[in-house]
Amino acid sequence: MSELRYTANTQLEQLHSRYTGTGHADTTKYEWLTHQHRDTLAAIIGHPPLLGYVSIADGQCQAREKYELIEKMVQPCGKPPGKTDE
Repeated sequence: MSELRYTANTQLEQLHSRYTGTGHADTTKYEWLTHQHRDTLAAIIGHPPLLGYVSIADGQCQAREKYELIEKMVQPCGKPPGKTDE
């Protein structure tokens, strides 16, 4: 049983090291949301049909929409919350 647990933990560690957006025990809600928003924006930028759909919905050309989405990736959820020392 412990062998199975060790394998699962090893696989989970490999997953976290490969994909930064998967989170860990110390991931805050803000960090998780930021990763989710950046993944979504990257998917829209990376798939031309999605980018075309979004650009038509916003009434802008695709190049302008792509530029705005890249700019939004800097802080997709606004400023980070202040850190509290406990």
